Amino acid sequence: METIVDAQNLRKTYRRSDGPDIEAVKGVDLSIRRGEIFSLLGPNGAGKTTTISMISGLVSPTEGDAVIGGHSITKQPMAAKRLMGFVPQEIALYPELSARQNLLFFGRMYGLGGRKLSRRVDDLLAFLELHERRNDRIDTFSGGMKRRVNIAAGLLHKPQLIYMDEPTVGIDPQSRRRILDTVKQLRDEDGMTVLYTTHLMEEAQELSDRVGIMDHGEIIAMGTHAELTQQVGEEDRLEFTVSGGVADGAPARIQREVAGVTRVLYDAPEQAGAESVEPAAARLTVFARHGRTALPPIIQVLDSAGLVIQSVAVREPDLEAVFLALTGRELRD
Repeated sequence: METIVDAQNLRKTYRRSDGPDIEAVKGVDLSIRRGEIFSLLGPNGAGKTTTISMISGLVSPTEGDAVIGGHSITKQPMAAKRLMGFVPQEIALYPELSARQNLLFFGRMYGLGGRKLSRRVDDLLAFLELHERRNDRIDTFSGGMKRRVNIAAGLLHKPQLIYMDEPTVGIDPQSRRRILDTVKQLRDEDGMTVLYTTHLMEEAQELSDRVGIMDHGEIIAMGTHAELTQQVGEEDRLEFTVSGGVADGAPARIQREVAGVTRVLYDAPEQAGAESVEPAAARLTVFARHGRTALPPIIQVLDSAGLVIQSVAVREPDLEAVFLALTGRELRD
């Protein structure tokens, strides 16, 4: 598949006169394919902001280069930048102007004008469900509405690649849902490439075609959710609610008899007392490398042990589990 971003050996070293130099990015190689949503994740201080700043031409690399749509960001910066749109984390709008006035202003900054710009502004306001508020001042908008205008400003010149830096921070769930749906529409309907950063793992998992994880100035893993999960060997979690007690040492039998099961946890609640007629339900959690394959033989073991299965759920490893396994720390530290 054709790539739109091809970064090779990107390095950034900050020179200091009062101490040792700081190597913020240590030789990053990164390819982003046309028409995909690529999320770049990492703990604070991992180097992701510096990496994206080099790719977008805001910071000059100490070494290496990034090619955007065939244009070198170091040798042909203006041609490369014309292909990119930017949606910053902070709201970058003039509060005393209306939504439409803001977009007309930013459109002229891109070199657009006339009826073409006017139509583009109206189309974007309609696309982001803001047409009825187009003439209202920005300082009367909610946080979610301001963020949608922010997104519209980054889309005015129809970029091939748009970078969104935590575009759902501090907004209500409804607005967040609308923005996530917008990101997917940009990929699915317009064929746009999206470079996305977020501190919310569920967003990255829902949106991303591929994910890159950075730590200590290096990309330590890259791939689809399934590929990353396979790389770190995270296990599926099978959760059973059972009654009837654990006859015949069922947890030990599961551990022994079912291939791929790594450990079994049994959580039995305190009995309600002699007056209880119904046996108390217990939770049995089984960790397995291939949960759906292990499920049928586990059920057989539980059945032969005289247990009644009241419910069962298979929880596949999520992106947060993969992230923590790779970085060894929470995203915000």
